[in-house]
Amino acid sequence: MNALFVGLGSIGTRHLKNLHTVAKNCGIPLEVTALRSPGGAATELPPEIDGLLDRQLSVLDSGVHFGAAFITNPTHLHAQTIERLKGRVDTFFIEKPIFESADHDLDALGLGEAQKAYVAAPLRWTALYAAVQEKLAKMPVYSVRATCSSYLPDWRPGADYRAGYSAHAEMGGGVTLDLIHEWDYLAGLFGLPEVCYNLRGKFSHLQIDSDDLSVYIARYKDFLCEVHLDYFGRGYRRELEVLSEAGTLLADFGSGRLTLPDGSTEDYGEDGNQKYLREMAWFLGYAVNGGESANSPRHALAVLRTALGEEI
Repeated sequence: MNALFVGLGSIGTRHLKNLHTVAKNCGIPLEVTALRSPGGAATELPPEIDGLLDRQLSVLDSGVHFGAAFITNPTHLHAQTIERLKGRVDTFFIEKPIFESADHDLDALGLGEAQKAYVAAPLRWTALYAAVQEKLAKMPVYSVRATCSSYLPDWRPGADYRAGYSAHAEMGGGVTLDLIHEWDYLAGLFGLPEVCYNLRGKFSHLQIDSDDLSVYIARYKDFLCEVHLDYFGRGYRRELEVLSEAGTLLADFGSGRLTLPDGSTEDYGEDGNQKYLREMAWFLGYAVNGGESANSPRHALAVLRTALGEEI
């Protein structure tokens, strides 16, 4: 497979390593090109990353075509990158969120129904998510509460949080976009809400210009849903609470622990990279064999509209 990577930050390098691991296990030969910005190309990559690339370019030849392209650069560059690659890629892997705004025309960008494409949705590949999905099939829901609270300066040890894209709204940073995981897995479990209201803004001491708090209340047909996202919570908390007639189901995505309505617990803890490996294994199968996208651009755009508090 001839694969292209656009963006080799932390998530891009993770996907690059996992692509090699999964392709090797599946017996799929790889040839990997990195398209780097002129400024980025002047910076030498670590040897362990450089060794996974067959070539690094700052400009693509006009006739080159790729079996797969990984769009893992900053969110605000996704649309222009995809447009540049229009008609030159068999299957896209687009890091979440798909775009920085919901104003983009998928057909104009070449992401219509005929184009194979997947938008990253890593929490949906956890063992815990699969367990929650199974339990919910037998559980009438009254109310749902999703929380993701963490301290942005602790996200990337050794890096200045003020310099990262998360700190800058114009780069697609801010909890509303950065933590779209919550709306993604909620949409996977329950579909999209009928009505969604959102309040967001910058409220903490953090030296950023993006939103550090985003709070939602949404109405589904038979229940209400609350979502809380922030950058300033000390300690990591990522939980889903589902209240039903039988009691409360609590899924802790940090620990992998699932607490059932009767108070008993089940442990689905696993290495953090496992969900990405499952995701990559699915993606390679999709790229080679086809089928239905597990998270199409059209669905991802609808989730983005919900996250932005726009009309569904």
